[in-house]
Amino acid sequence: MTPPAISFAVGAMLTRADIPARCDDLAAVLRGEDGGVVVCDVSRACPDVVTIEALARLRVTARRHGWRLVVSGAGAGLLELADLLGLTDALFQPARQPEQREQAGGVEEVVDARDPPA
Repeated sequence: MTPPAISFAVGAMLTRADIPARCDDLAAVLRGEDGGVVVCDVSRACPDVVTIEALARLRVTARRHGWRLVVSGAGAGLLELADLLGLTDALFQPARQPEQREQAGGVEEVVDARDPPA
């Protein structure tokens, strides 16, 4: 079963003072809903530090309500800035669910008799 998804957009002219209100808007939408995915559209957002901060705080807001935030529409400038700040992995996770890993077949661990016991 696919988890529910909600679309949420970050505006083009976002200021630092707007961030708490945007987080409150998202919290109001998510409150009382079962967990799912929030698809946050940043295609119109300016590639600046304020947008990165907004995404980080929106991600925390979504997580507090049991939802996962996925960013869509990020341009090269925003991706480069997130990379420069070291936040690419934290903000731009893939939209799919992680797959369950299986152990590779035909692989055996070799034990060296000279290794000390664990």
